Amino acid sequence: MADSGIGKVAFDLVTPTELAVSEEADMVVVPGAEGDFGVLPGHTPLLTTLRAGLIDIHQDGAIEQSLFVESGFAEATPERCTVLAGGVTPMNEISAEDARARLAAAEEAYRAAEDDARAAAETELRTAEAMIKAVEMRAGG
Repeated sequence: MADSGIGKVAFDLVTPTELAVSEEADMVVVPGAEGDFGVLPGHTPLLTTLRAGLIDIHQDGAIEQSLFVESGFAEATPERCTVLAGGVTPMNEISAEDARARLAAAEEAYRAAEDDARAAAETELRTAEAMIKAVEMRAGG
């Protein structure tokens, strides 16, 4: 078992089509269903669902990379953090205009959705809202 605060944590981010990230990190911050959580070496074992939001990969006291994930699961162990995501986009590839367009389309789809499509439309709406929040947060920070 790794000692807390010493070394690196192995991080893998997998989508249905690819291994998007596989690297050693000082810390990984993940958007869990109950709130963001950071994974450091020595983390207590955890399995949780994700909400749409940012994964921040930390190196040398700073955020090295931010990734927007749409849904999925995360597992943390003392040595590693594995995220299985429905979709991932690097934040540097998301413009404010693209995020606003996605939100507008999601709002329209939600308004037009019939009962059988309403849950999927609501999920897309929540994802688009989270993307807007992530873009605004990065623009202000």
